[in-house]
Amino acid sequence: MKAALYKMHIAIFLWGFTGLLGKLITLNEGMLVWYRLLISSIAIGIILIWSKKLPKLPFKELLKISAIGIIVMLHWVAFYGSIKLASISVAMICLSSIALFASIIEPIVNRRKFDYTEIIFSLFALAGIATIYRSDTSASIGIIVGVISALLSAIFSVLNRRIASKYESLTITFIELSSGLLFLTLLLPLYFQFQPTDKLLPDQTDFIYLMILALVCTVLTWILSLQALRHVSAFTLGLALNLEPVYGIILAVLFAGEGKILNAGFYLGAGIILVTVLLHSIYKNRINRRMPVPMP
Repeated sequence: MKAALYKMHIAIFLWGFTGLLGKLITLNEGMLVWYRLLISSIAIGIILIWSKKLPKLPFKELLKISAIGIIVMLHWVAFYGSIKLASISVAMICLSSIALFASIIEPIVNRRKFDYTEIIFSLFALAGIATIYRSDTSASIGIIVGVISALLSAIFSVLNRRIASKYESLTITFIELSSGLLFLTLLLPLYFQFQPTDKLLPDQTDFIYLMILALVCTVLTWILSLQALRHVSAFTLGLALNLEPVYGIILAVLFAGEGKILNAGFYLGAGIILVTVLLHSIYKNRINRRMPVPMP
C-alpha cells in the first residue's frame, strides 16, 4: 500500500512539471503538442509490440476512442496555449476546475439528474476564476483558453470513464494519442494560418525537454498511476490530484520567476478554487459511501 501511495504522488508531482516544461519549450503550443503526441505514441506502441498486446477493436469502438483522443489533443493545445498567453500558474489553476466541470457534464452525458450541490461548488470555482480574471486583465485571453482547456479535459474524463472498463488501458491510451496525432497533423496547415510560426523543429534544448515531457511526464506517469490504482481507490487518486496545480505553481515560482507577476487577486482566486475542489472531493466521497453495494 505504501509503495502504491509513493507511486501515486510521484506521478502527480511529475504531472506538475508539464506546465514548467511547456513554458521552457520554445515551440508554439501546436508544435509542442504534436511532438508530445508523436514521442508518446511511439513509446507506447513499442511497449504494446514488446508485450504482444496490439489493439484489436471493432471499427465503431475505434472511432469512439479516436474521437476522445482528438478531445485530448485539443485540451493539450489549449492548456499550453494558456501558458504561452498568460502563465503556468494561470493555466494550472484553471485546470484544477476539471472535476467541477465534470460534475455538470456527467449528468448530461449519462442522462441522470443534476446534483445541485455540485453545481454550487462549480459556481464557487467560477467565482475564483473570475477573481483571477479581474485581478490581471492582461492575462484575460490566457484565462479564457485555460478554462476551455479544463472544460475539454472534463469532457474527455467523462467520456473516457465510459469505455475504460471495456478495454485495456494501454490500448485505449495508444489509440487516443495516435488519433490525436493524426488529426493534429491534418489540422496544422489551417492552424498555422491563425498561429504562424517559423520554428517547426526543436533545438537541442527543446528536444531534451520534449523527451522528458513525453517519456517521463506522459508515459511513465501513466504507468505509475495505473500501478497505484491497483491498490488505492480512484477517489484517493482524485483527491491527491488536487496537489498537481499546487506543485505546478510552486515550480513556476521557483524556476520560471512567476512569483514576481502573481498578485493578491490571483492568490485569493486560487485559494477559492483549491478549497472548493477539496470540499467537492470530500463531498463526492461521502456520497459514494452512501450508495448501496450491488448484490453479487
